[in-house]
Amino acid sequence: MNLKDKQVLVMGLGRFGGGADVVRYMAQQGAYVTVTDRASQDALTDSLEQLSDLSGITYHLGDHSWADFEQADLIVVNPAVPPETPLLQRARDLGTEITTQINLFLSLCPATVAGITGANGKSTTAALCAHLLSHARDTHSVPFGQVWLGGNIGHRPLLTHIADMQPDDVVILELSSFQTEWLDQAGVHIALLTNLTPNHLDRHKTFDAYCDAKERLFQTQIMTASRSGRSLFCADDPVGQQWSAKYRDQKHRSCALYSADNVADDLKQAYQLSGRANLTNLAGALGIARHLGIPEEALITAVQTFEPLAHRLEVVAERQGVRWFNDSIATTPESVMVALDAFDCGRILIAGGYDKGIAFDALAQAIVSQAKAVILLGQTGQSLMRAIQVCNPSFEPIVSVKTLKEAVAKANDLADSGDVVLLSPACASYDMFDNFQDRGDQFRQCVFDLIDASV
Repeated sequence: MNLKDKQVLVMGLGRFGGGADVVRYMAQQGAYVTVTDRASQDALTDSLEQLSDLSGITYHLGDHSWADFEQADLIVVNPAVPPETPLLQRARDLGTEITTQINLFLSLCPATVAGITGANGKSTTAALCAHLLSHARDTHSVPFGQVWLGGNIGHRPLLTHIADMQPDDVVILELSSFQTEWLDQAGVHIALLTNLTPNHLDRHKTFDAYCDAKERLFQTQIMTASRSGRSLFCADDPVGQQWSAKYRDQKHRSCALYSADNVADDLKQAYQLSGRANLTNLAGALGIARHLGIPEEALITAVQTFEPLAHRLEVVAERQGVRWFNDSIATTPESVMVALDAFDCGRILIAGGYDKGIAFDALAQAIVSQAKAVILLGQTGQSLMRAIQVCNPSFEPIVSVKTLKEAVAKANDLADSGDVVLLSPACASYDMFDNFQDRGDQFRQCVFDLIDASV
């Protein structure tokens, strides 16, 4: 793709620089780049700072203007922007090419690409898979070169490194439903689905539409006579079972179901993370690693040296026999239910946040049967309280608070030695925090401040 002197419009820089990599890449290719974002310059300060060394970039911030779309040769859209956005519909009517950073990357990448998507567990599976491959590459003879990790995991730039990638490299992409919804002809070679439960219904409206967005990863998968596609599905997930049967007989595609039950005992013992959900993540990562030729003797030491990701049942502190855990990544009811299952008793749950339109009935039942107390905050605090009271009107204590600091203080008042305080919100963070990392970081700091004040 020759981009020199082309008019490229980047729609959506994002407050955390999600579009910065594509802006830099387009500038490197000699394009005339315009960035449009509804957010103000002040709101985009951090993202703009990432691009402060670039000259010749035009910024139209605070709103979108049709004039920018009308003159563009190519529009690169932030995946957070829905495809049906009216300005994009008008641009399609003009015949303007519209793509995303991930689509652009896949069309240019010479390496083998594995895409990992799902409702829960995709970040851990992706990071673990990249670690298994990198460790094996450093310690054993393996049939591939450098390992790259990117996509929806930590905004790690890949596009600007495309010239450094070789055909024998491997790229591991974590992909959200927003990213998979936009996938077109250029797909991945290996595709893995962790699981599917209702999520992001504020964007997708229905669970079926959410599943359709995720399925694009498999519908666009690269499959040729010389290089068959590999599709992996979780045996515990009903949708995964259906899709495995659906795609199993396709020409040039091989399918497999993976399960925690199939992880060998020596690998289970080597793994730092507990619980069936984490073993399932390991099983998925092992499925990709073995498909890419990792020898079995390389796997145990690789599993042993994996560093768990932050904000995922992360141990924050222990004070007076009370353990504090940060599970801020838990943005669905199902992920909170998994977290509750990880402990035997004394669970004090801090939950609530941005409303994605998800029902809390099943989570309420889990809370009533497993939690000692629940502390609620955010947009969904009241709706989660109502769901709990419908399930068991006599359940208590249920406490509503306005801030995370209040939640930590109240949890400390309620906790006895042997209890667990668990931040596992079941919701996104955008009503009160920048993102789930910010929420987890603030929770961690609140716990540290509590401990310091008591010394």
